[in-house]
Amino acid sequence: MEIGRIKGCTRVIGRSQGYYGLPLRDELINDSVTGPDTPCMVTAWFPTPDELVAINAGAPIHLRVVGIGHPPVMLGVGETPDTPSTQPREGEL
Repeated sequence: MEIGRIKGCTRVIGRSQGYYGLPLRDELINDSVTGPDTPCMVTAWFPTPDELVAINAGAPIHLRVVGIGHPPVMLGVGETPDTPSTQPREGEL
């Protein structure tokens, strides 16, 4: 998966830790456990052509969480972009 620049990006995290940098959008959601106005972070990921072939053939999508504590997470599909500008460009991150 390739990191994407999410529409409405509010910040980029991870660069100071030596990672590529992860553009994210801060949001508030109404969560059934933690209630209204629960803060969350949303990121965008684009499968490579080979990954798309594997996904379409039935391969699962794996979520890897670094560390030993697992925070609540959600996976979903974003809107189809009007233009491919939400995909990262060489050297953009």
